[in-house]
Amino acid sequence: MHRFMQRGMEILFASICFMLFGITAFAQDIPSDYQDVLRALDRKGDFKAGVLKVNIPRSDLKMTIQGFSTPTPFGFGGWIALAKDTDGTDVMMGDLVLLQEEVNPVMSALLDNGIDVTALHNHFFWDDPHVYFMHVHGMGKAADLARRVKPGLDLIGHATPAAPAPSAGGAGTALDTAKLAKIIGHEGEQTGAVYKITVGRDDLGMKEHGAVINARMGLNTWAAFVGTQEDAAIAGDVAMLESEVTPVLKALRKNGLDVVAIHHHMTGDRPVVIFLHYWGRGSAEKLALGFKAALDQLGKGAPAHGMGN
Repeated sequence: MHRFMQRGMEILFASICFMLFGITAFAQDIPSDYQDVLRALDRKGDFKAGVLKVNIPRSDLKMTIQGFSTPTPFGFGGWIALAKDTDGTDVMMGDLVLLQEEVNPVMSALLDNGIDVTALHNHFFWDDPHVYFMHVHGMGKAADLARRVKPGLDLIGHATPAAPAPSAGGAGTALDTAKLAKIIGHEGEQTGAVYKITVGRDDLGMKEHGAVINARMGLNTWAAFVGTQEDAAIAGDVAMLESEVTPVLKALRKNGLDVVAIHHHMTGDRPVVIFLHYWGRGSAEKLALGFKAALDQLGKGAPAHGMGN
């Protein structure tokens, strides 16, 4: 009996040692620079297939879709991931789950720290609360990427909703469309209460099967104004080359305009064109200056022409 108990204790001790060794070995599998990333971000993550994945779940949100309770793993687990390229530099990609009021503060914090925002869209209909998904990208040393992405991540769950601007009740000066056109450098069209300026991307020389893809086919940038000169709203779309996305985003955010979507309108296009949608409210002149700042970022490069079949 004594020998049986002693043998059992030996097996138990060996099992505990094996488990402890396995845990230690797993921890050691995470490269030291990636362990530093987890500590710097104060986040949990794991290292598999050469990739560090940092978890940014929205477990603070009680999500429902059409009234159906949907837990965080159902599609609300944000993340960033790092992997090394051939020269040891890290490539970072990620997908952040954000409330509407978090989108633009987080975007500004990322852009201000050299992180690119590459897409912004919804993944669901009828979600409550309504969330957006922001895709991000960066390159550099792991520690530097952690430092640059942290200000944006720290805002998640802590952004304060903007107070609604008081309505002017329709009082004020009518839109000075001539002044708006002069600021932007293009004439627009009046349709009812809305003044809309559309600017094509003829500089891209895009065709499909020989057909010219011009502004009338949707390859355009536009701004629509409504309201008064003192209290107006602006909404629009910007057609950008990939290299123009970050400069345009920075220009819009610097001028207080909110970005509400970043996505494709076409597939197979060459050069690749990305579209973003934006919104803002304020004096019409200030809104026009913000749009003009974004417009000025377009057409600075020399794209390759054509379009896939």
